[in-house]
Amino acid sequence: MHLYPSSRRRATMLGLALVTAGALALTGCGRSDDTGTGGDGAGTTIDDKPAKGTVEVWTQGADGAKLPEMFEKFKKDNPDVTIKMTQVPDTEFISKMTAAITAGTVPDLIYAFTESQSALLATDGFDPVPDGLVKADDFFPAIWDNSVIDDIAYGVPWYAYADMTIYRKDLAKKAGVEAPTDWDSLRTFGEKLKASGVEYPLALYVNYDSYTARQLLTFAKQNDGGFISDDQKTWTINSPENVEALEYWSGLIKDGLASPDGPAFLDTVSWSTTGKNAAIIDGGPWFIGWFDDANGKGWADENLDLAVAPVGPDGDEATTVGGGSWFVPQDSENKDAAWKFARFMSQPENQVQWYQIFHNMPALKAAWDDPAMQGDRVLDTVKAGLETGVNLPKVSTWTQVGDVIGQQIEKVVRGGISAKDALDEAQKQAESIGTGQ
Repeated sequence: MHLYPSSRRRATMLGLALVTAGALALTGCGRSDDTGTGGDGAGTTIDDKPAKGTVEVWTQGADGAKLPEMFEKFKKDNPDVTIKMTQVPDTEFISKMTAAITAGTVPDLIYAFTESQSALLATDGFDPVPDGLVKADDFFPAIWDNSVIDDIAYGVPWYAYADMTIYRKDLAKKAGVEAPTDWDSLRTFGEKLKASGVEYPLALYVNYDSYTARQLLTFAKQNDGGFISDDQKTWTINSPENVEALEYWSGLIKDGLASPDGPAFLDTVSWSTTGKNAAIIDGGPWFIGWFDDANGKGWADENLDLAVAPVGPDGDEATTVGGGSWFVPQDSENKDAAWKFARFMSQPENQVQWYQIFHNMPALKAAWDDPAMQGDRVLDTVKAGLETGVNLPKVSTWTQVGDVIGQQIEKVVRGGISAKDALDEAQKQAESIGTGQ
C-alpha cells in the first residue's frame, strides 16, 4: 500500500523520528557577496575548484532537518562558501517555488520529491544538469529519468526508495502460504489468508485519489500498460492492459480480500498489528520503523516478512519508487556553488553517510556496495525494487488527472460501473485536462 499523506514516507524514510524540525525563516535573495558564477546548464561544465559565496537552499518538507551536518562536511573542502537553508512545508513547496520563479526571488538550490518535479519543471525555471557533473548510468534509471524532459536532465538524484509487500509471517504460516511472487499467487495468498480467518488479508491504497491511481499504475505496468505515451503527450489511460489491471485490482476488493474502506493512512499499522489485515501491498520501507514505534523495538523483525512486488501475468516487473533530487533555478545567483554541492551529495560516500544520518537510501547504485548497505533485509528488498521502478507521468497535470483516475476507481469498487467504463471516463476527462504542454 502506497501511503502518501503529504509527506508520508518522508518519514523519509525510517528516519522521521530523527528529525528535529525547526524551519528557518524564509530568506531572500540578492546577496551582494556572491562570487560564484557557474554555467547555465547543459553545454557548460563545473570545475573542481572550491565553491565560494553564499548558497541559499530550499528543502521540501522535513527531509532537510539534518542537512547541516552535510553542509559542515562540504565546507571542509570549500571554506569560502556559506550555506543558508530554508525548510519549506511540503504542502506549500510547489506554490512557494512557483511564486519565487515568477518573482525572480529564487534560492540557488532546491531539492524536490519525485511527485513534485513535473509541476516544477513545467515552469521552465530550472537549468539543465551541466555536462559532466554526474553520469546518468550511475543512478537507478527510474529515479534519474523522473527529471528528464525531452532528453534533457534537470535534476541530480539524491535519495531513493522502493515499495514492497510487507506481511505478517505468523498469519502466513497459519494459512500455509509463501510470499506472493505474481498476480496468481497474490490472489491465492489472499484467498488462503481469508480462509484462515483474516478479515481483509490485503491492504490496498483506497483513498481513491492520485495515490490510488499511482498504485494502479504499478499494476498496469506489471501488465505491460501505462497511463501516458512514451513522449508524454498522449494519455493512454483506457488501454486494454490498464483495464485488465483495474479489473484485477478491484477484484481483490470485490472478493473480500481487501477492504474498500481502509485501512486509512494512520490505521495501517494497527490493522496489521491486530491481524485485521495480513499484508500491506505496495508499502513503503518506512513502515518497518513505524511497526517498531507502535509495538516496541524488534517487533517488525519478529513478526514481519518482506517481498518485492509481484510480477504481472507475463512476468513484467514494476515497482513503485520515489525519492528526491537537486535542482538549480535559472535565476540562481550562485549556480557554481549550487551544482558543486549537488555533485558532492551524489558521491557514493556522501550518499551512504546521509543514509546513516537520516536513513534516506542512496539513489546512486555504487553507494549500495558499501558495507554499511549490506546484510539488511529492508535494504536488500528496496534495492531489488529500485531496479524495476515505475515513473509517474512527467506532466504538470498528473496530480489532477491522477485524482480523476482515483475517483473512477472508487466507482468500480463500489459496484457502479465496469473497469472499462471507468477508464474510458478517466481518459475523456484527462484529454480535456491535457498534459500541460
